[in-house]
Amino acid sequence: MAHSDSRRATIRLYRKLKSGWIWATSTFTGNLILASFISSFFRNLGYPDDVNFVFFLSILAVGLWVTEAIPPFAVGIFIIAGLLFGFGTNFVLEGQKTPVEMYLGTWTSNVIWLLLGGFFLAEGLSIVSLDRALFRFTLSKFGSDPSRLLLGLMLTTAVGSMVMSNTATTAMMVSSILPLARLMGKDSEYTKALLIGIPAAATLGGMGTIIGSTPNAIAVGALQEKGINITFIEWMLFGIPVALISIYVFWKFLTKKLQLDGIVLDTSELMGKTNTKNGFEKYAVIFTLSLTVFMWLTEPIHGVPIAATSAIPIVLLTLFQVIKAEDVRRLPWDTLMLVAGGLALGIAMVDVGLTDIIMEKISQLPIPMIGVAIVFSIVAVLISNIMSNTAAASILVPLGLSLPGIWGFAVPLIIALSCSCALLLPVSTPSNAISYSTGMIEQKSFRPGGLLMMVLGPVLAFVSVMLYALIFF
Repeated sequence: MAHSDSRRATIRLYRKLKSGWIWATSTFTGNLILASFISSFFRNLGYPDDVNFVFFLSILAVGLWVTEAIPPFAVGIFIIAGLLFGFGTNFVLEGQKTPVEMYLGTWTSNVIWLLLGGFFLAEGLSIVSLDRALFRFTLSKFGSDPSRLLLGLMLTTAVGSMVMSNTATTAMMVSSILPLARLMGKDSEYTKALLIGIPAAATLGGMGTIIGSTPNAIAVGALQEKGINITFIEWMLFGIPVALISIYVFWKFLTKKLQLDGIVLDTSELMGKTNTKNGFEKYAVIFTLSLTVFMWLTEPIHGVPIAATSAIPIVLLTLFQVIKAEDVRRLPWDTLMLVAGGLALGIAMVDVGLTDIIMEKISQLPIPMIGVAIVFSIVAVLISNIMSNTAAASILVPLGLSLPGIWGFAVPLIIALSCSCALLLPVSTPSNAISYSTGMIEQKSFRPGGLLMMVLGPVLAFVSVMLYALIFF
């Protein structure tokens, strides 16, 4: 009987894989045709071949990410392979051979190391069950009501992301709620709410302080070059309201869309005593976590880059034998492939001048300055969804700084905040990538909330910054 059941299960799996292969192939081909069709119109504008090639690859990558014709990590590898094939050979771009090390270099970028450090911390917390202890602390403060507990977890995440890396905060919080997510099951609406809400809170919460998000620091640094200084407290005057309002609206959106009011949480099992392997391992993880967070928070004092600090959990947790070889193999390496591909695409868009072309066209639009500011905020959130928000801010902030009068002050700040509202895809932000790496949420689950913040985020950023600018500038 067991043999018969096994055979039937094998047949069902084979049929699923077979039909999945047909669907994936036809969808990939459809994306290829659509990208070629759209690119043909762009090619008629007369730009160089390298610009046309990167535009085609960008359209194709976005289509593959949205339709999931192939897994997101495979799209990341495909992007890098496409760039190497296009710029490293004469097959696509004749006479366009250029150094391709910058595309391969995304595998060792700061974001990749930051992600990897966060993965090691999260794995260490999980191994010694400290993630459960953090969850129980939040549960004791906010209770077991589903909606209220979700709000508590999102606020805890937001506060953490204001003073430390959004990536590290997400890794820690996602690790802490995984026991509940596994208890509820992959198909539970509450599992979706947790794995969508926490990365969103980390990203949106980062808008609250200068150090909360890299685009914030880019905007402040650019304004300082212009002789305009914004203090930590001054940023919080407009950053905190945008962050808190965004998180509250996002929380309300999740509770209504996923109908969390009807869910009953049985947290008695999670409130039980935590089993840790031994006292040494637990204190080793606490020490490593404390040292890593301390180094992240005091970066302006010691000057050690955040990415370099990420080596601390990698070295110490393996040195203390908390994380062993078999544990390392379980880490979500596919997420790193996904992020590396997104970074490579962003570098290519900048390198060939595609982003400059886009912004030049925007600046030529026959609209008043307020319209230009709105366009900048929309473009910021759009391109941050398909490339690093740090790269997006690096491109757009200098352009916004060149605007006349108060707009040259306000638009860089609006751009920085808008870049932190990109939540549409797993690749849009490392926080989303970490949540997606759990394997308990589908890529399409990010879309409704991502679309909401693409509209709401720039609006809130514009209103808050303009009020601040009119009062204090």
